[in-house]
Amino acid sequence: MEIKINDQNQVLNFGVRFVRELDKIASLSVKGVSLGMGLTKTLPGLQAFDAAVLSDIIYAATVTNSPRPSRNDVDDYIDGCENLEEIFTQVTEEINNANATKAALKNMKA
Repeated sequence: MEIKINDQNQVLNFGVRFVRELDKIASLSVKGVSLGMGLTKTLPGLQAFDAAVLSDIIYAATVTNSPRPSRNDVDDYIDGCENLEEIFTQVTEEINNANATKAALKNMKA
């Protein structure tokens, strides 16, 4: 999936690096120990059309991009998006089809 932020095409990659980055952003922490689970913790917010969660996901999906957009750039993109519902749908489809996330999603639905 590709979006344009600040007149630059940004490829969104939902692979293993995305999962690791999402763990940094939205991990579950117990007594100071990070347990990861960023994907598990984040997906319900995506399904609820939470714009802050969408921002986290897009930012995490740009982890390998150079130049990478800033968090503020991603927030501004979402704030200015004319069809935000479509972005939610596309991102959800991409995550559902990505190799690194398929098994986790399947287990969440079970």
